[in-house]
Amino acid sequence: MKCISEKDDVDLEALVNDMNSSFESLYTSCSVQTESTPLLHNGQLPRHAAYHTHAQPTSPHQRLHRSQPMHILAVRRLQEEEQQYRTSSLPAIPNPFPELCSPASSPTLSSGSLPQCQPSGKYIIKVFSEDGMGKVVEIPADMTARDLCQFLVYKNHCVDDNSWALVEHHPALGLERCLEDHELVVQVQASMTSESKFLFRKNYAKYEFFKNPLNFFPEQMVAFCQETSGTIPPSQLLQNFLNSSSCPEIQGYLYVKEMARKSWKKLYVFLRRSGLYFSTKGTSKEPRHLQLLADLEDSNVFTVITGRKLHNAPTDFEFCIKPNKVRNEVKELRMLCAEDEQSRTCWMTAFRLFKYGILLYQNYKIPQQRKTLLSHFSAPVRSVSENSLVAMDFSGRIGRVIDNPVEAQSAAMEEGHAWRKRSQRMNILGSPSPLHPSSLSGVIHRTQLWFHGRISREESHKMIHQQGRVDGMFLLRDSQSNPKAFVLTLCHHQKIKHFQILPCEEDGQMFLSLDDGATKFTDLIQLVEFYVLNRGVLPCKLKHPCTTVAL
Repeated sequence: MKCISEKDDVDLEALVNDMNSSFESLYTSCSVQTESTPLLHNGQLPRHAAYHTHAQPTSPHQRLHRSQPMHILAVRRLQEEEQQYRTSSLPAIPNPFPELCSPASSPTLSSGSLPQCQPSGKYIIKVFSEDGMGKVVEIPADMTARDLCQFLVYKNHCVDDNSWALVEHHPALGLERCLEDHELVVQVQASMTSESKFLFRKNYAKYEFFKNPLNFFPEQMVAFCQETSGTIPPSQLLQNFLNSSSCPEIQGYLYVKEMARKSWKKLYVFLRRSGLYFSTKGTSKEPRHLQLLADLEDSNVFTVITGRKLHNAPTDFEFCIKPNKVRNEVKELRMLCAEDEQSRTCWMTAFRLFKYGILLYQNYKIPQQRKTLLSHFSAPVRSVSENSLVAMDFSGRIGRVIDNPVEAQSAAMEEGHAWRKRSQRMNILGSPSPLHPSSLSGVIHRTQLWFHGRISREESHKMIHQQGRVDGMFLLRDSQSNPKAFVLTLCHHQKIKHFQILPCEEDGQMFLSLDDGATKFTDLIQLVEFYVLNRGVLPCKLKHPCTTVAL
């Protein structure tokens, strides 16, 4: 200051230029030191590096630069501007070895530049069955949900029909979802709380939309079905959903619960590959009228099992979109409610298709390919169906196929009368009749997987809903109104119907019938076997038994 005050004329422009050149030299020396000197995790220099820096001979001009005040914010802003300029000016060239390179202006590797390590080793998980009993299993880190289901099927001697599923259950939130076959069980468990658990149960509807897509996607809810003239075939419908280049869209009204409130709003919602949106102006699809409700990439769709009381939902068909980062925060959940079961199934199925795409189709095809591969190495097994059963006459020395339907019917009636006469003779001789309630035929149905004893109508609805509302799913239970009757609970077109099985008497013998005695059966096993092959008075044949397994 003394030197400056002695002069009359001060060159301010030269002084500013000198300061700017000092800042530039400081920035250059700072960047060179950063590129050549390694840093520790706390940002400090190692001892040998610091000693080496101070030991370097410096000129008076450099010492003058170091003595100048350094504006950290200004230097940082210059670094950011230079980095943006470099990024925008240079072409984007893919790096063949990204794991060997460090980010710009940093001598150390960051967590994002390092390759993600896959989990390894063994992990302990606990799986629960429908009766509340659990089983602890040790699995590797790369075991998928399909592999774990196959392991549990093998250990518990279940029938492997590729319909078993692993369910992620959150009792505190009242949510559950079926894991996809390709998901890693260890990764899903890492995002669960201590109260959450895995369930092992049937799920017939997991890939049912590949078989009957028109039942899952009504034309009024699919946008491209309305835009095209005529009915779209099922193959084209699925192809548009699986094709990443096409843009299918699910649209319709949904009740949306406001965040951190108990009130619900009815909005027109659009489900696209980029996310779930709602329109702020009626049914308008203009971008200025659309707002994002939920993202598909880092979220999963869950079924709400707590009912209408907890969330005050307007209908019973509630579902939820839960971000993966959310654990027990109810406020972060996106609660939705549909008008009916078909609409809810459409929204949830489309969510899975948009998120996973062709992966779902590959999961659906794996059991079929495995079955085809095993058929080349195993002996052919004769399939029993309604087309392979024929009437036979064994009265002679050699069995004979009865081609005449009239003869076949008369032979069946004659055999039935002969069997009843034999049972009457056994009663006269004092032997217990097979039709007696205390005999084995009166209780043999209780050993069947489709019989569930004295459960209520609501419990039967819950079981069928959990295992998938597909055509032909059924169970039998004791009637609550008539102690001598039974009830057949059947699912058809995603609606659950109940048919009462009443006892009837003929020639002193007791039978069971669904159609007021037109078709009679000696026990429930015979009744089920008949309606598996014949529809009769039912809306569809019995196909999928609703079963539970004890681990």
